[in-house]
Amino acid sequence: MRSSIRNQRRVRGFSLIELVIVVVIIAIIGAIAIPRLSRGSAGAADSALVGNLRVLRSATDLYATEHGGTYPSITDLPSALTQYSNDVGTFSASKSTSYPYGPYLRVVPPLPVGTNKNNSTFTATAPGATAAAGAGWYYDATTGSLKANCSDTEKDGKNVAYNTY
Repeated sequence: MRSSIRNQRRVRGFSLIELVIVVVIIAIIGAIAIPRLSRGSAGAADSALVGNLRVLRSATDLYATEHGGTYPSITDLPSALTQYSNDVGTFSASKSTSYPYGPYLRVVPPLPVGTNKNNSTFTATAPGATAAAGAGWYYDATTGSLKANCSDTEKDGKNVAYNTY
């Protein structure tokens, strides 16, 4: 009777070989999964840039539509997008019958990539070999063009310059 009890206790545990095999399998799965996850974060920043540009371009186009085809000046752009306005382009923090248009955005989104990452200000200096320091977005008030303020060397995973999006 005693020998059968001892055998039951020995059968319940895992051997060292079984534990090593399980650890090796987990390591192999981790080696496959971790590089794929890290590639996803770079793609997420690229997607965020595309989304932010779409939102900014849409907001400036809507502003121009409601204001007789005129885009706001670069100095007025943050207020034009985030506050109420009237047909002549003056701004107010609160809505009234005098300020029926806007706001088109709650906040100006920050640039999600490049050396000017997390900056939500605008510059009129065209991005290129050297992007204007500190500004997140390039804006041309005559055409309403908006681009990422990144240098030509700052590129996505497909080797496309961010400032060409």
